[in-house]
Amino acid sequence: MRQRKSLRRAVTAGPRRRGRTGVPSETAGHRAGGRIHGTTILCVRRDNKVVLAGDGQVTLGEGVVKHNAKKTRRLFNDKIIAGFAGSTGDALSLFTRFENKLQEFHGNLARAAVELAKEWRTDRSLRHLEALLIVADAKTTFLLSGNGDVIEPDDGLCAIGSGGPYALAAARALLKHSKLSAKEVAQEAMRIASEICIFTNANFSIEEL
Repeated sequence: MRQRKSLRRAVTAGPRRRGRTGVPSETAGHRAGGRIHGTTILCVRRDNKVVLAGDGQVTLGEGVVKHNAKKTRRLFNDKIIAGFAGSTGDALSLFTRFENKLQEFHGNLARAAVELAKEWRTDRSLRHLEALLIVADAKTTFLLSGNGDVIEPDDGLCAIGSGGPYALAAARALLKHSKLSAKEVAQEAMRIASEICIFTNANFSIEEL
C-alpha cells in the first residue's frame, strides 16, 4: 500500500517540476493570469530547405496585447535561425547568450546549443528563465530547454508552444501526403494551428535557410 502511494505521488509531482522550465509552462502561465504566454513555433525541413515559423500573438492575462510580435530571428550572419516560446524577456536574454556561444564556437550549432543548455541549467541567474528555444542551421535542428535538454528531432520537424502539437501534426500530414515546399507546409500547418489554439494568431513571421 505504501509503495502505491509513493508511486502516485511521484507521478503527479513530475509535471509540476517540469512546468517551470518546459512545455507545461504554457498552461502554467495561463493559470497565473499575469504572465505572457501562449504561442506556436514550427520548424520544417524538406528538399534541403529549413523553415522556422512563429505566430505574432502576445497574450497577457485574459487579453491579447499584441498581434504582430516577432518570435523568430536570424543569428550569426543569418546562418542560424531561432524561435522561442515563453517569456519574451527571458527569450531575448537567451538569444543574446546563444549568439555569444555561436561566436565563441565559430558557428558550430551543436557545440553552441550544448554549451547554452549546460549554462542555462547550472547558472543561478539563468535557472529561473522560462522559455523553450528551437535553433536550426542548414543541416541540423535542436530544441533547447532549461532542463539541459538538447534534442535533435528524428524527422526534421519540431514545434513548441501552446499550439505546437497542432502545427506539428498538420506538418507531418502535409509532408507525407503533399508535394508542398517546406515554406508552404509551414504556412499551412501554422494556419491550421491558429484555427485551433486560442493563443495563436495568423500573423506569421517566417525565416528560411
